[in-house]
Amino acid sequence: MSSENEDPERPAEAGPPEQLALIRESMRKAEVPRAKPRTWRGAALAEELPVARVLVDKGVLHLDRYFDYAVPAELDADAQPGVRVRVRFGAGRHRVRDGRREGGGLIDGFLVERLAESDYSGPLAALAQVVSPERVLSEELLGLARAVADRYAGSLADVLQLAVPPRSARAEQRASAEPLPPPAAPEAGSWTRYERGGAFLEALASGGAPRAVWNALPGPEWSDELARAVAATLASGRGALVVVPDGRAVARVDAALTSLLGEGRHAVLTADAGPEKRYREWLAVRRGAVRAVVGTRAAMFAPVQDLGLVAIWDDGDDSHSEQHAPQPHAREVLLLRAAQDKCAFLLGSWSCTVEAAQLVESGWARPLVAGRGQVRAAAPLVRTVGDTDLARDEAARAARLPTLAWQVVREGLRHGPVLVQVPRRGYVPRMACANCRAPARCRHCAGPLEAQESGAAGLRCGWCAREENAWHCPECGGFRLRAQVVGARRTAEELGRAFPAVPVRTSGREQVLDTVPGAPALVVSTPGAEPVAEGGYAAALLLDGWAMLGRPDLRAGEDALRRWIAAAALVRPQGAGGTVVALAEPTLRPVQALVRWDPVGHAVRELGERAELGFPPVSRMAAVSGPTEAVTEFLRTAELPREAEVLGPVPLPVTGAGQPRRVGAPPPGEHWQRALVRVPPGSGAALAAALKAAQAARMAKGTAEAGVRVRIDPPDIG
Repeated sequence: MSSENEDPERPAEAGPPEQLALIRESMRKAEVPRAKPRTWRGAALAEELPVARVLVDKGVLHLDRYFDYAVPAELDADAQPGVRVRVRFGAGRHRVRDGRREGGGLIDGFLVERLAESDYSGPLAALAQVVSPERVLSEELLGLARAVADRYAGSLADVLQLAVPPRSARAEQRASAEPLPPPAAPEAGSWTRYERGGAFLEALASGGAPRAVWNALPGPEWSDELARAVAATLASGRGALVVVPDGRAVARVDAALTSLLGEGRHAVLTADAGPEKRYREWLAVRRGAVRAVVGTRAAMFAPVQDLGLVAIWDDGDDSHSEQHAPQPHAREVLLLRAAQDKCAFLLGSWSCTVEAAQLVESGWARPLVAGRGQVRAAAPLVRTVGDTDLARDEAARAARLPTLAWQVVREGLRHGPVLVQVPRRGYVPRMACANCRAPARCRHCAGPLEAQESGAAGLRCGWCAREENAWHCPECGGFRLRAQVVGARRTAEELGRAFPAVPVRTSGREQVLDTVPGAPALVVSTPGAEPVAEGGYAAALLLDGWAMLGRPDLRAGEDALRRWIAAAALVRPQGAGGTVVALAEPTLRPVQALVRWDPVGHAVRELGERAELGFPPVSRMAAVSGPTEAVTEFLRTAELPREAEVLGPVPLPVTGAGQPRRVGAPPPGEHWQRALVRVPPGSGAALAAALKAAQAARMAKGTAEAGVRVRIDPPDIG
């Protein structure tokens, strides 16, 4: 303050002005600052357990181990297993003073355990700082992170970056609420529609650990059924974790849990929440204040205490696959948690993935399905329009939409909204027989055959790069191939012009709608962005089935069926007039499964074929991609299992400047290749260990700049 603002009548010995008094009072109440990071030169060490074993946050494979540090006496009380610490890393042996190693840069880490002595014979550096006394890394979470790192050939530090959110000091200072007593066991509700639904809830409420693959009936009841499974687990005094694909699904399960259990019994963990809010919710779970969690894939590592149930909804959704190293899948992480914690497991979806079918076929999980009568009562009527129908239909040739679709849309708009599913742009169809539509596969490895670039004759395998100049269809003997699909965006525009008095709403990447009113309207949506209509849709059109069935991907049929069923499940039941029209060849297996509403049967048959051909998930597979010389050298030096089979390498598409770049794609303008390494069942751990060791050796030698990337269980293998 300046002298001009001083009170002339105030004595010189009077107290300070009001502003300074407030500042001094706040300083007296402030927490005593902790010691700044330093080398603790000459400081006394802790009398008991003077060695701290630390995991440094380096995230490189050749440093994927623990390092020992000395514990100064001043940090003894706070330096407990599970806390965040800062250490000096990188000092050489020659930088030793008074028996302590000094120098190196400050780096974050986690204190894993305290020891009486170290097995390292040299001098130890001291812990520089205990960042917070909050014990965020439990023994269970550390074991899970190590298992995930080993399965995906990654580093433990990278997994912990996914498992433990960034620290917020303000969130740590706020005390969590006291835990509420267990609720009463819920009524079975709509679970009675399933053959073993009531028994499943009873097993959860009694403390059991049932494992089930749940094929949910169409309709909006799935979120309430998940909430009842969580409530039954809480009634037994245990915790529950639910992972769903996106924020819209989180909101539905959150609302169902709040309606069933009330406030304060569950936490919501999503990556979209702010850092402070997410960390505050995470701490409430870690401290045991809440015993139930619902979230996106960011919640798959949630430290729920006394875990009794892990559940995942729609495991085939791409959102469940983490994009950051080591890129684990939420389903596999929850399977590891179920085995580690010996808790119940629930995999639910309107459809059924091949991995889910494998869990049932192996006997690890039991099916949780409804009878055919219940399925027919809940599902809409599904009708198809194939190529033959389109060729005979004059309206389809003129407006690129068959007469049946026009009639269904017109009738549906009299009673409510109509959903139009439009395939995303950018899907490149694989080659298929022009007669029977069977995919064209390589005779050597059964990989997808692709047309060569630059107008070259013949086909080339997308896996092993072998050329095929004399292909013929093994199903019908045909020689002609089909590869082109009519776009769907223009077809959606034709619908808008045909019904000018009806409002048209769109839901896609730019703007995803959550719900739409039950009034008549055309709702055009890309797969996965379909909004929920109040009272259900009166009808739905699934346009250009070849745009999804023709993708160059092993999972094209499975994924197309999953997206179709997800859209059709939002339509009213057949008894209420709900109708779905699919523009796809009715003889194809995924289309037949949609008509019969039998995703489980489709997944079982697909699993049998993959077992014969050695495809995932029966086999384990890894993708190695990078510049040509680097990939060749990597595969030459890697000590792969004896039974490993290397397919390729083959060139990857070059990413143009300014084009969107997919995760794992080469940098713009660079020419990369990819090789697939396949091993039979039981050798997945050996494959991951071999690839991790080879990558660690490259990093230790300083040759990792070439950019070889390794991914276990790649979602798209062609």
